[in-house]
Amino acid sequence: MPITADWLVAPVTRRAELIHRGSEIVLDNGLLRLSFHQGPNLARVGIDQLSNHASLLRAIRPEAEVTIDGRAQSVGGLVGQPIGNYINRAWIKELKADPASLKFTGFTQQPISERFAWKPKKSWLSTDTEWPPRGIQLNLNFEDAATKVTVHYELYDRLPVYSKWITVTNLSAKPVRLNSFKSEILAATEAESPVEVPGGWKLPNIQVETEFTTCAMTGADAARQTAHWKEDPTYGTQVNYQLKTPCLLEVAPPLGPNRELKPSESFESFRTWFIAHDSEDATRKTLTLNRFYQAVTPWAFENPLIFHVRSADPKSVREAIDEAARVGFELVIMTFGSGFEIENKDPKYLAQIKELVEYGKSKGIELGGYSLLASRSIDAENDVINPKTGKPGGFATFDNSPCVGSKWGQEYFQKLYAFFKSTGSGVFEHDGSYPGDACASTTHPGHDGYEDSRYRQWEVVRDFYRWCRSQGIYLNVPDWYFMNGSSKTGMGYRETNWSLPRAQQELIERQNIADGTRYKAPSMGWMFVPLSEYHGGGEAATIEPLKDHLDHYQARLRNLLSAGVQACYRGPRLYDAPETEAMVKSEVAWYKAHRTLLQAPLLVLRRADGRDWDGWIHVSQGKAMATIFNPLTEPIEREISLPLYYTGITGQPSIKVGTNPPRKFSLERGGDVIITISIPAQQSVNIKVG
Repeated sequence: MPITADWLVAPVTRRAELIHRGSEIVLDNGLLRLSFHQGPNLARVGIDQLSNHASLLRAIRPEAEVTIDGRAQSVGGLVGQPIGNYINRAWIKELKADPASLKFTGFTQQPISERFAWKPKKSWLSTDTEWPPRGIQLNLNFEDAATKVTVHYELYDRLPVYSKWITVTNLSAKPVRLNSFKSEILAATEAESPVEVPGGWKLPNIQVETEFTTCAMTGADAARQTAHWKEDPTYGTQVNYQLKTPCLLEVAPPLGPNRELKPSESFESFRTWFIAHDSEDATRKTLTLNRFYQAVTPWAFENPLIFHVRSADPKSVREAIDEAARVGFELVIMTFGSGFEIENKDPKYLAQIKELVEYGKSKGIELGGYSLLASRSIDAENDVINPKTGKPGGFATFDNSPCVGSKWGQEYFQKLYAFFKSTGSGVFEHDGSYPGDACASTTHPGHDGYEDSRYRQWEVVRDFYRWCRSQGIYLNVPDWYFMNGSSKTGMGYRETNWSLPRAQQELIERQNIADGTRYKAPSMGWMFVPLSEYHGGGEAATIEPLKDHLDHYQARLRNLLSAGVQACYRGPRLYDAPETEAMVKSEVAWYKAHRTLLQAPLLVLRRADGRDWDGWIHVSQGKAMATIFNPLTEPIEREISLPLYYTGITGQPSIKVGTNPPRKFSLERGGDVIITISIPAQQSVNIKVG
């Protein structure tokens, strides 16, 4: 039975289950149902969003497609559906198997297993997390005499989400080449049906996330590299006369993998997640994504306070560790331009870093450093090769970039593994991670040629990040590598904005947080605080000397910590006077006292525009925390509506405004509470509920 209570408010106890009755196989968790029919072949015949009673599947397609030795072959599915608008149950028994498709041979089920090992840093986590996530895995087997394809599904407890990937096995007695594959072919119910071609199409309300990601700072942008909404030319009964409706989703790598499989050898594809939203409402989508990321990327909820020290000489690093420990920061990164050399193999250097790492741990501080992979050139032998010219340049994402499969690339990652094994460092900031460049070289040892180069390079980075998580190494990667172990990417910003006058930085920072947390949890995005000059801007943009700009420094801490967002505080020091130290320590202590609540999902009450108040609210079961900012030069009094529906609070909640004693308030219809607050000029007020 479907879950009738609002799953984003009331606790969900229903678990995912597999139901097998005769020719039907069903995965169901009360929020999402996937239905399969076994006839002449096996086909998926239903995807139902149970919260809003929506059928997301309009037509039957193969489960997947593989191209081996140049021959494309469907995996499962049934053909003969008379129209593509909807699936009538009465038609299903009349459908036929495609004679050329791989045939269904059986299925197995199992609990969800971990994709890779994760050693959590529990003191940095705001909530209890489970790994692996709970749910059920269904494995559907299809084969012929030469090939076996297993289609894997995962359906998670308490989420309207399924995951899908395939495993291809060579059953023949000779090597074969897997040229390409499609791991999902989804004929989705269209989101709109215009007769003409509109200026911009509305897509089905299914968000796609994938672990094959490169060079992106949002999940949606990352997924566009592999998940493509296409026209369906077989859908002749759609309303659009030109048959242009984007209602066919295909998931495939952008190139390759072009992988040789020896007899009995298997290849496992990347995984893709499908989030079936129950509404177009932006708040519900934000909350759904928070739940999703907490289940499948729990390391992204590790949220330490980060000091980026500008100098990597031992004296400066020790001082940075001491300062961080005194004020409550938890992590020190030897930042870009600091002199840190992760590629240095000298045993004396590695011993020096190990000593600093151990000193940091003795103070409760993790120590790590920065490395740049892409957006630089090594040389003509090791850079990615342009397939048109046979030379580097004019092709890569950043014009030139090293090939991960080159000799240099292989040695680079060997150095990374060796560094962490030798030093015990628990932090890595990997900038310019692999951006997805293919390489036409036929001499690089890490790939055969152009067609397999992208997949091979991505696998190297994926495996390294996964190894890091198994060792408890925290990853700060400004690209969307969350599915493979990264904990943070950029919240969303323009670097040169940190050369603007301080007051402008304050307000834009709140805009960036409001915008970035619509599609990620607060802990997933980092911001930047230039304690010393960054990208120019001079005195007007710079916080140093810190004691001379104490109000601004405090405002930046309150912006960020009240949102549950961490920044890279970059400079030579965290404080420069007793009053600076006391202020930083006080703000950090407040954050840690409310840490769990401040890392709950963030809803924007009013986006900052500098013309009136702005603010946000964290919502959690039975409680909430709001922060309201006054950017104006005079005090204001405002009536503020706090949306408490998603806290599940009923009756008369107790609300504490600033330092005032708690008071009881009555809920309005819809779960809002309306309060009147006074905010001093250019200050903020915290409001705690429950």
